[in-house]
Amino acid sequence: MRMRPTLSWTPDADLPPGTTDPGPVADVLGAGGVLVLSGAGISTESGIPDYRGEGGSLSRHTPMTYQEFTADHEARRRYWARSHLGWRTFGRARPNAGHRAVTAFARHGLVTGVITQNVDGLHQAAGSEDAVELHGSLGRVVCLSCGTLSPRRELAQRLEEANPGYAPVAAGINPDGDADLTDEQVKDFRVLPCTLCGGTLKPDVVFFGETVPPERVERCRAAVREAASLLVLGSSLTVMSGLRFVRQAAEAGKPVVIVNRDATRGDRHAVTRVALPLGPALTSVADRLGVPVEKSAGEAGAGRVRGAPLAAAAGPRVR
Repeated sequence: MRMRPTLSWTPDADLPPGTTDPGPVADVLGAGGVLVLSGAGISTESGIPDYRGEGGSLSRHTPMTYQEFTADHEARRRYWARSHLGWRTFGRARPNAGHRAVTAFARHGLVTGVITQNVDGLHQAAGSEDAVELHGSLGRVVCLSCGTLSPRRELAQRLEEANPGYAPVAAGINPDGDADLTDEQVKDFRVLPCTLCGGTLKPDVVFFGETVPPERVERCRAAVREAASLLVLGSSLTVMSGLRFVRQAAEAGKPVVIVNRDATRGDRHAVTRVALPLGPALTSVADRLGVPVEKSAGEAGAGRVRGAPLAAAAGPRVR
């Protein structure tokens, strides 16, 4: 499945309106058998910006395509300089109430699985260890020549040593971990090769224009087939790789409920769209269903959120 480089869409005038009643979310979760499909909107409360919401990064930033990355050394320099800086911010991100609520629903047998379009690792850090990362993870790096996978934290350390003192001020950080920097700020950044074969390194994420691994797609399709309903959290569903699962569920007669403040490309396939902030909405539903949601370190007054911080939760060593 190839990622379509669709960056925006125009909502049809006849799309059904959203509601501010979280009741439909409580109804599907209370019935159990729910598959969650999450997007960038679930991570905004963790400090990671959205693509398309109010103030979304696409208003100032176009994600790099796979073709550009593989064909142009200067494009790779620009990407790695920006991504290296952005990784520092991602490393400080922690799961929010929305991530923790999804984990709590799963522990109580209401959620059967999670498909996330995000690459930030926050579902796993909140305890959803089996979440399918549809678009991969910034926590891993792959060599395009020999195929070796390695933890991102290792490359981050190598880049720190190769670029001492590199600390430009970014205009912003994007959901793909890319910081907004000028060409002047990145022109001297040193890009490093694979330590095993000298090949080109790339984050283990699906760029626009790149193909999602077929086995990953089939795993998601199987999850939709096995679920009783689909709950979409914080996604505009602009990209076909996520929208197709909404269509699959709707065609199979399974209820689709969307929680997203703005209209989505999947609204016409849904029972309803709940236009509420995710964290408060899911916490409210958890209270209604009697499902306790683990508090954050700040809310609990001690300790920290279950799961490791993103930089440490990127996954085991796979080399």
